[in-house]
Amino acid sequence: MKRILFLVFLFIPALLSQAQTLLLKPDRVFDGEETHAGWGVVVEGEMIADVGPIAGLSADQVIEMRGMTLSPGLIEGHAHVLLHPYDETNWNDQVLRESRAERVVRATVHATNTLMAGFTTIRDLGSEGAGYADVGIKQAINKGVILGPRMLVAGRAIVATGSYGPRGFDPAFDVPLGAEPADGVDDLVRVTRDQIGKGADFIKVYADYRWGPNGESMPTFSKEELDLMRRTAESSGRPLVAHAGTEEGMQRAIWAGVETIEHGDGGTRSVFRAMAEKGVVWYPTLAAVEAISSYSGWEKGKDPEPTRITVKKAAMKVALEEGVLIGMGGDVGVYSHGKNAWEMELMVEYGMSPLHVMRATTSLNARTFHLSDRGTIEVGKLADLVGMTGDPTEDIKDAWNVTFVMKGGEIVCHDN
Repeated sequence: MKRILFLVFLFIPALLSQAQTLLLKPDRVFDGEETHAGWGVVVEGEMIADVGPIAGLSADQVIEMRGMTLSPGLIEGHAHVLLHPYDETNWNDQVLRESRAERVVRATVHATNTLMAGFTTIRDLGSEGAGYADVGIKQAINKGVILGPRMLVAGRAIVATGSYGPRGFDPAFDVPLGAEPADGVDDLVRVTRDQIGKGADFIKVYADYRWGPNGESMPTFSKEELDLMRRTAESSGRPLVAHAGTEEGMQRAIWAGVETIEHGDGGTRSVFRAMAEKGVVWYPTLAAVEAISSYSGWEKGKDPEPTRITVKKAAMKVALEEGVLIGMGGDVGVYSHGKNAWEMELMVEYGMSPLHVMRATTSLNARTFHLSDRGTIEVGKLADLVGMTGDPTEDIKDAWNVTFVMKGGEIVCHDN
């Protein structure tokens, strides 16, 4: 793990309070869309004050960033900060056996690791049995109590009664679930509004789940139920997003007007065409699939490719051919927080260009999540910035080489 210089974190903000402006001088700037050699960025307070060719920039203080690319802060599109890798503790035991206190303490470490990896914003897709602990973690970060990225949180998420886990227990026992069940008009409206009231930034629904006769994934909610949740969420200014892995589940979610679809293993050409037409963004969560396969004993490069990975690669190919917007979100928590760049690497391996992936991780994710104050390097945007040795728009593996992280104008990592 990279060295985290907490003295820098404590000392640099004090310097910047005395100096009015700071000029960052990398070899190149990736502005969220294109790369510009010889550009720099001027930061004043927590905002970007100027950007352009270095010859035309000046500031009270200068940081040389030789050999580096300066990018907008990276945005993780699918995280679970309250989960840790399933090869450490399986999902059932995390939900049922780990105390809320333990899970929150782990999450504070996860948050720090995520920020130090260059991800200054994350969208967290559900607390998975930890109630609204994600809301509290977000608030603690915002108050400066703990170090972490800016967060968008889903709270408990919504599932159809009988569809979600943990399962496999005596029916006489009411087992705590990883999400909140709701059904029918009155219940769905009430639960959606209750989650909004308790701090959810968006509503996540499981449009299908593994509850078929033989444990296969099958749709959960009807089109009408999904549409009702979407209309209820939108009336408060919040979007509806859907976990969906089956063709029918994806179709119902698209029809209902969700903004993003997570996983989407069963997407067909007609489904992806509909997503492209309606602007629904897909988060394929490639790293989670490879991680879970490895936990079952698969060794990449040595063993035959698991069927699920073959299916995912085929889905990626079709989605790219149909022009689907593909965001970066790996379902981190299934694997280690701080290793978020694994998803970026796999997106290239599965058919995207490094530039396409960098856009997905910055400007596309920002637009998708309605974050107009970040995602690009422009005057007036938040000074959420990350420096990487090399050029990740040419070689995505350079996204691992984070040596500089700034959040809101404060340097939280500067490892020379």
